[in-house]
Amino acid sequence: MLTIDLNCDLGEGGRADEALMRLITSANIACGGHAGDEATMRETLRLARRYRVGAGAHPGHEDPAHFGRRELPVTPAAAAELVIRQTERLRRLAAEEGTQLTHVKLHGALYNQASRDPALAAAVVRALAADFPGLPLIALAGSVLEATARGGLGAPVHAEAFADRAYEAGGSLRARGLPGALLPDAAAAERQVLQILRAGRVATWDGGETPLRAETFCLHGDGADPVGFARRIRSALAAAGVAIQGFPPPVLR
Repeated sequence: MLTIDLNCDLGEGGRADEALMRLITSANIACGGHAGDEATMRETLRLARRYRVGAGAHPGHEDPAHFGRRELPVTPAAAAELVIRQTERLRRLAAEEGTQLTHVKLHGALYNQASRDPALAAAVVRALAADFPGLPLIALAGSVLEATARGGLGAPVHAEAFADRAYEAGGSLRARGLPGALLPDAAAAERQVLQILRAGRVATWDGGETPLRAETFCLHGDGADPVGFARRIRSALAAAGVAIQGFPPPVLR
């Protein structure tokens, strides 16, 4: 049977976090950069523990005015420092709440920059492997970041695809500022999810297809009806015989 993890970005000020936590298997928790503070981090960690959902760090550019979605110039060293500092902040709170982190997923613009820039990718992967050995990184499937993590630098990786985002040729995400960056409706998202799972390919904006294999799908928590969307994707997966299953707890060293 096919299995898939479902992840969602939470602790970002949305009002559906608890309802979404019931529907996913991995939560990416904002660490105070693009969104979140100590109170929201603790609350989201407690929800994840209550619903037995993997709790991951979701570090991004410290640019809350633009929700971390504006690309900013950043050196590899600065990117690595930002990721480690924000992840450590959540790790400390998780320990105080009696739980542990299960993964790291970069947010927004930083995610996109590290997905295509080899120097940024290498700096982030090396830093995570050194400071959080054994902690997996969720990375865009087929990206430079995924390839770097798989290339022997020491960080485990889970390949990610997006249920509701359009893809460009080659497998990059269509930029949010461009027309069609978000799929038009839940039906289109269902078709995309099932095509990736069944065929290992995704339709691209130019009318073609590109190979894509994923171990986890991102369901965004800030849409018009994120709970209804998550339920519909879960139903489509169940109807297709796909089991929704979280990743095993990582072996942290």
